[in-house]
Amino acid sequence: MNLLKIIFITLFALYFLVGLAIYFFQEELIFLPEKLDKDFAYDFSTDFEEHFIEMTDGAVLNTLHFKSDSSKGLILYFHGNAGSLRRWGEVVEPFVDLGFDVLIMDYRGYGKSSGKRTYKKMLSDADQLYNFALSKSPEEKLILYGRSLGSSFASHLAGKNKPSKLILETPFLSLGDIANRVAPIYPPSYLLRFNFKNHESLKEANSPIYIFHGTEDNVVPFKSGQDLFETLDPNQATFIVVDGGGHNNLASFDVYQREIRNVLMNE
Repeated sequence: MNLLKIIFITLFALYFLVGLAIYFFQEELIFLPEKLDKDFAYDFSTDFEEHFIEMTDGAVLNTLHFKSDSSKGLILYFHGNAGSLRRWGEVVEPFVDLGFDVLIMDYRGYGKSSGKRTYKKMLSDADQLYNFALSKSPEEKLILYGRSLGSSFASHLAGKNKPSKLILETPFLSLGDIANRVAPIYPPSYLLRFNFKNHESLKEANSPIYIFHGTEDNVVPFKSGQDLFETLDPNQATFIVVDGGGHNNLASFDVYQREIRNVLMNE
């Protein structure tokens, strides 16, 4: 066996093994949960109710319903891929200060939530949470908000329902697009078991869409959010650029605070 053949076989074996690792360990790469004891007591400055919602397969998802004194509507918020409601509850409290109720859940395996994660089950969970939200608010006063990974579930719901508006913070075109930027030698259609496709979900969306993205985002590249926007009807979608914004700090920028208030309040 000549040297060139040995090198080729070695490189192919390495390529194959890395591909297998990506396929079998992608949950650990995509989902970064913080787990909480079932008796963990949340401590927020805003009034809230805690719910445990049973899914069709028996999984139980921990959900918080923050309540405003005089609600202008309900924001159904889907959080990012890391942490738990212990942190994300604090992230959504400012929306209550603006006069909105907020409903937010922890995904399977996050916080106090249970259940095995699959692509279909997580989308089904979003569907069930939407129905729960409708028991708390009429659809014309329901706002979908998806942040980063959460943009997948908010986009999925916007494509199937008629909320008053959809807000996406640091969204991606698809997870395959992100994977292709990180490891372009691997075909995401074959390797990704969680290939959420926001651009496909939003093809049937009828609600106004608002996308917030920072130009210095080093997790979901600005270009991915921009590409998502370019698949949408410009009469339906608005792209709000946060110059210098990263992935986790948009709320610290005046432009975000001004524009999110305009979007929510229709100012």
